[in-house]
Amino acid sequence: MTGRGTRETGNGGERYVEEALAMARGEGDPQGGAARTRPVLPQDPDIEEALALVREESPSSPSSPAAPAEAATRGFPAGAGDSPAAPRHRAATSWPRARALAERAARSVPPRAPVTRRPDAALGLVLAAPLPALTDLPSFDTSAMDGWAVAGPGPWDVREEGVLAGHAGHGPLDDGEAVRIATGARVPPDTTAILRSEHGRTDDKGRLHATRDPAHGQDIRPRGQECRSGDHLLSAGTVVTPAVLGLAAAAGYDSLAVLPPPRAEVLVLGDELLTEGLPKDGLIRDALGPMLPPWLRALGAEVLAVRRIADDERALRKAITRSAADLIVTTGGTASGPVDHVHPTLVKLDAELLVDGVQVRPGHPMLLARLGEGRHLVGLPGNPLAAVSGLCTLAEPLLRVLAGRPVPEPYTLPVREAVQGHPHDTRLVPVTVRGEYAVPLHFNGPAMLRGIAAADALAVVPPGGTGPGAELELLDLPWALAGIGVCLA
Repeated sequence: MTGRGTRETGNGGERYVEEALAMARGEGDPQGGAARTRPVLPQDPDIEEALALVREESPSSPSSPAAPAEAATRGFPAGAGDSPAAPRHRAATSWPRARALAERAARSVPPRAPVTRRPDAALGLVLAAPLPALTDLPSFDTSAMDGWAVAGPGPWDVREEGVLAGHAGHGPLDDGEAVRIATGARVPPDTTAILRSEHGRTDDKGRLHATRDPAHGQDIRPRGQECRSGDHLLSAGTVVTPAVLGLAAAAGYDSLAVLPPPRAEVLVLGDELLTEGLPKDGLIRDALGPMLPPWLRALGAEVLAVRRIADDERALRKAITRSAADLIVTTGGTASGPVDHVHPTLVKLDAELLVDGVQVRPGHPMLLARLGEGRHLVGLPGNPLAAVSGLCTLAEPLLRVLAGRPVPEPYTLPVREAVQGHPHDTRLVPVTVRGEYAVPLHFNGPAMLRGIAAADALAVVPPGGTGPGAELELLDLPWALAGIGVCLA
């Protein structure tokens, strides 16, 4: 923890940190006096992190041998069914295992039957079956350039009428004949080449001369050059991108058989959230309500609704039980504060807790629960960047499998500078890609979005951190490279 908790943070910042650390350890007043009320700390990510580390190392920490054992019932920790403020002791799951458990949970869901969608409604979905060509491409010999269709060696007599794209076929050419032709037009029979406009000139008698002799077959796209009818174009499991839509249309498709998207619903929890205007009177703007729906769509989900739920356990339970979504995503309420109702609600719903806390920063209080056959809930922390961490850790692998999308190929890049890590947990840090390097971004505290808004990816930083030049795995943000998230927004 070198350098942590001793940095100047403004007026009395160093003293605040020392007092907070001491009180978190249960040592009372670090100056030797009686125990005092916990100091009000400046809003500083380093202070928050220092406090979190001390809490983890304290005797009452979940990682301590003295911590109570987890309850065996439905995977919930001891005390989870008590009042919302009751302490809960849970063994956090490692970051790689949490992602694997989310994938496994999705694979246990019975697959849904394919659906037929018009191409414009299939964007972002996954092909349910291979895509064979319904026609030759091109379906006839086509001119690849504006110019003249010529037969035999020149000079050529030029016919008066030209050949335009979209018009019926033209009669065959005799040797020594030429006809004006447009790009994409059907090439007349017996054409030997296309003479480009810039490579030909006509004399005063109307005869065509080549300034550069064309090779036999030049600039003619022969029938079936790209594919023949029945050829395999794309495999099942291919994500429908704009280019796939274009290929399918060219190959003759008016509709596509795709896997139905998993249905998601977002429950934004909290009495303190505003939907418009500036923060005031202890209220703050809701950042997750606007951010989560397009992010979930970019991950392959159909978002049914975004609901704002007050800090009320009964209202939360009602919203969960009435939801028709395959995945419910909640924001906040996953810790053990006085209005954190997610755990008690899951207990009363007899849900099965699959992941309860992950060894990752930010976002360690995230959770994954099975509500019933085919239905899951991902509980995200309320801090914005911590919620992003939860999306990438639990929601992404779950939705990827449910949507039938392929597993992305993992890749690494060296980081340009040292990246500070957590002593025990994986850390996800926003980075931007610059050439062959990943550059860590500032403003990466759990409550911050400024870094992720400028990022291309999240770097997976192992416990302890890394030095300059170390290779780190990168998690691409859905829209950063493919652009599919922008198309779906």
